[in-house]
Amino acid sequence: MKAILAIAGVEVRRFLRDRSNIFFVFTFPLLLILLLGTQFGSSRAETRVSLTGGSGTALESVVTEQLEADGLQVESVTAQVMHEQLARGRADVGLVIRDEAAAAFDDGRRAELQILTASQASAQAALQEVRGSLGAISMRHSQLAALEQAGLPAEAAEAAVAQAQEAFQPPRVEILDTDNTAQEFRGLGVFELGAVQQLLLFIFLSSLTGAATLIQARRYGVIPRTMSAPVSSGQTIAGQAVGRFGIASVQGAYILVGTALLFGVDWGNLWLTAMVLIAFSAVAAAAAMIIGSLLDHDGAATGIGIGAGLVLAGLGGCMVPPEFFAEPLQSISWLTPHRWAYDALAAIQRRDASFTDILPALGILAAMAAIFLMFGAWLLRRSLQRAL
Repeated sequence: MKAILAIAGVEVRRFLRDRSNIFFVFTFPLLLILLLGTQFGSSRAETRVSLTGGSGTALESVVTEQLEADGLQVESVTAQVMHEQLARGRADVGLVIRDEAAAAFDDGRRAELQILTASQASAQAALQEVRGSLGAISMRHSQLAALEQAGLPAEAAEAAVAQAQEAFQPPRVEILDTDNTAQEFRGLGVFELGAVQQLLLFIFLSSLTGAATLIQARRYGVIPRTMSAPVSSGQTIAGQAVGRFGIASVQGAYILVGTALLFGVDWGNLWLTAMVLIAFSAVAAAAAMIIGSLLDHDGAATGIGIGAGLVLAGLGGCMVPPEFFAEPLQSISWLTPHRWAYDALAAIQRRDASFTDILPALGILAAMAAIFLMFGAWLLRRSLQRAL
């Protein structure tokens, strides 16, 4: 087992030492997730408002009550947290209550609030909702001021406005969403969908392009020199397979942890997510074994790896969500490992799926990995026998 792990460790280190991978493996995936999330990230059903400043004042109380009464989700935070939430898409609108505004509200004067919006497309609609709520507050206080100026006591003015509001029920529009596709993505954050898609795309892509290291090992005599040591051909082949799996795992773990820390992506149950990634990485590693054993030129392997990785990712829903696929593309997508992994991760992330829920997807991925691995090992053994 030590020999297998030693060979696998060498393969992973050779992959990481390639300077071109610094950008394409570690930088590019996160940049792509940031770009896709910022431009196309879906919004939650409720408008989220981050409120900062004016703690304990009457203005803060009135604004919070009105926003919540209008169905908005309000959270009181510090100014730094508010800016972070807006930047990461966790809030649609930021509302700042300064001390001057709170004092002006207490004195019955005009109070000015600062409103900040997030960059996602839904923020403009959320801004209109917040403005409507603030407008309702302004109208109520204008009515109270008018009644008090007319000589009515403050308590009587409050009672009159309340009575008028009870007597008049404004029309209310309730929108019932019957779109199954829209309901599927309801509740997702800005980066969740893009993170899942890019995670699967780059695991497979990095594994296939990493097949070039296997070709280099064969071409430069690394494998024959390895086998001159007291290492069997089976251990050599197993070490190469584990090395490919290590490359896929490094890529997957990096994106998983990076998106959770940088973008606050909620991956759901981490144990189940890890099981899906292990199964998917095994498929990617086995596919890399096939390419690395079939081809003798590392440049051709890189080109085929990129092409095949992008095509399979596109068919499997890593570019356009498969929920938007029409037949027969919907059926074809199930032939790719990406679709099974995507479906399992979506179930964990969106519907809190259990182990039994994702068991069929894990079984299919495990079967794919086993078939590809046996074929790849047979090809590599044949290649080594010819070389020796």
